[in-house]
Amino acid sequence: MKSPLENFSLKKYNTFGVEARAEYFIELTSADQIREFIKTGQFKTLPFLVLGEGSNVLFTTDFNGIVIRPLIRGIEKTGETAEHVLLKVGAGENWDEFVKYCVENNLGGLENLSFIPGSVGACPVQNIGAYGVEVKDKIEYVEAIELSGNRIVKYAASECIFDYRYSIFKEKLKNKVIITRVVFRLDKEPKYVTKYGNIEKELDKYPETNLQNIRQVVINIRTEKLPDPSRLGNAGSFFKNPVVTGDTLKHIHQFYPKIPYWKIDEDKYKISAAWLIEQCHYHKKRIGRTGTYPKQPLVIVNYGQATGKDILNLAKKIQKAIKNHFAIALEPEVNII
Repeated sequence: MKSPLENFSLKKYNTFGVEARAEYFIELTSADQIREFIKTGQFKTLPFLVLGEGSNVLFTTDFNGIVIRPLIRGIEKTGETAEHVLLKVGAGENWDEFVKYCVENNLGGLENLSFIPGSVGACPVQNIGAYGVEVKDKIEYVEAIELSGNRIVKYAASECIFDYRYSIFKEKLKNKVIITRVVFRLDKEPKYVTKYGNIEKELDKYPETNLQNIRQVVINIRTEKLPDPSRLGNAGSFFKNPVVTGDTLKHIHQFYPKIPYWKIDEDKYKISAAWLIEQCHYHKKRIGRTGTYPKQPLVIVNYGQATGKDILNLAKKIQKAIKNHFAIALEPEVNII
C-alpha cells in the first residue's frame, strides 16, 4: 500500500471542476487495503472523506484531512434463479459502464439509469434514480467496512432505509462505514419502464422495445438535456424535487394551475424543482462565472474558473427566492463540503 499524497489537487476529481486541495489523498484498491489503512495513525487522527468519481459533490474549501478513494473493481455473478441473476460489483466500478454491461448481457432493471455519472459505490448512498426507476429496487445488499470494528458487514436493502435520494449511509452511517461492493438482483426477463418523460415517445423511432434501445433513448435524452461535465463543469441536478402535503399543493395550485406534480403517497406530492426555479426567473441565469444551464434550470454549471463558493452562493440565492415566493425549502441533492 502506497503512502498518502500530500497537498493533493482535487480539481480533476470533482465534476464541477473547482479547485480544492486535500491535505492527504490515497487510492485503495481492495477491502484488505482499506482495513490496513484504517489501522494507521493518520486515519485515526484525521477527518476523512470517501470520494468516488466526484459527480455529486461541491468543494467550497480545501479539505483539511484525508480523502480516501476506493477503487475496488470487478463484476462477479454470485447467484442465479429462474428469474434473477445476482451480481456483486466493486465500489470503484464506473456506474454507466456497469449499466452497459448489464444491457449487453440482457439483464434488466438498470437501463433507465444509463449515463448517470459516478461510481457503483456511490449509487446506494444517494439512491440514484431517473425515468421512473430507483436503484434501491435492484439492490440485494450493500457490503461495507465498519470503521469502529474494522470488519466487513452487509446491509440488506431493507436495512438501508432507502427513500427519495436518501439512505442510511447519508446520515446514521455517514463516516461510520466505507462501501466496498454492492450486490444487485437483475431480471432475466426484463420489465420495461417506459411511461416516464419522453422515453415512450422516443422509442417510437425504433423498430422494437428492448434493453439496448431503452438505454440508447435515455442516453440521447440526457445528452440533449444535460451538459457534459468534461466540457462544462456540473454535478447534474443540484436540488431535489421538493415533497409537499396536499394542502400546500392545493394552495399553490390556486395561483399556478399548471404546476407539474406527482402523487407519491396518500398526502405527499412531489413538485418539479425545475419549474419552481423557472417561476422565480432563475432559469438561463448567469452570475459571473456560474449559472443555471439554459436547457435545465436544475443544473448549476461552472462556466470556467468558478469557485465552489461562487456555485454555493448562486444555489443559496435560488433557495431564498423559492422560499420567499412559495414558502418551500429547496434541498440540495449535491453533497456540499
